[in-house]
Amino acid sequence: MFRLDGKVALVTGCGTLGEGWGNGKAAAAVLARQGAAVYGCDLNIDAARQTAQAVAGEGGKITVRQCDVTDGGQVAELVRACIETYGRIDVLVNNVGRSEPGDPVSMSEELWHDQIQVNLTSAFLCCKHVIPLMKSAGGGSIINISSIAGLRHAGKPQVGYAAAKAALMQMTVTTAVIHARDGVRLNSVVPGLMFTPLVERLAQKYAQGDYEGFVAHRHAQVPAGRMGDAWDVAHAVAFLASDESRYITGQQIVVDGGITMATR
Repeated sequence: MFRLDGKVALVTGCGTLGEGWGNGKAAAAVLARQGAAVYGCDLNIDAARQTAQAVAGEGGKITVRQCDVTDGGQVAELVRACIETYGRIDVLVNNVGRSEPGDPVSMSEELWHDQIQVNLTSAFLCCKHVIPLMKSAGGGSIINISSIAGLRHAGKPQVGYAAAKAALMQMTVTTAVIHARDGVRLNSVVPGLMFTPLVERLAQKYAQGDYEGFVAHRHAQVPAGRMGDAWDVAHAVAFLASDESRYITGQQIVVDGGITMATR
């Protein structure tokens, strides 16, 4: 079940520096464990190389490169390089994202545009260059990593991030309908509060650096009593990448421990 032997997966934002597993790193590892050849990219090449080392250390097949996926030219070159290396792209995981604080009053116009670029345009550009290849090959699976911030207020003043992640889900739905007859499926994985290395940076942005207090608060927000982790996200990605999900398109898999269903 859920094997990906013979498939090629392109994973953006695949790196995590230092200890721990971010969503992209875990997704790359799980896809490789299921038999896929992984082509990963990250803005930080050192982070991508750490992921490659971890995946290769388990016997997985992976190639990585540096790429700014908000730049259309670099995305086009990324896709060309993946095709040159592995010959095809069966799975695309759009994992790049970043949350910055602010509302329309406090957020600068420049930061607003940055949030849209990083969280939405990056996925648009990758879809733009990958979908024609998937169509010509008879199909494929695109998985966009969104956030519960696109569904509801998630407890932080992050209007740019929330707007972009909501738009990402609707872009996924609309594109899924357009390309359903081409065999190209698009779905969203929607993480809730996840316990990844990113939490430390979020504590700096949203809790004046109080990491322990921020972690405790996030655990308490979740009906399950704890945050999830990157593996919870990665396993949802692997399902949507597999042929067992072949009749699922235009959907959201919410991975949140019940927080979007709660009233507090």
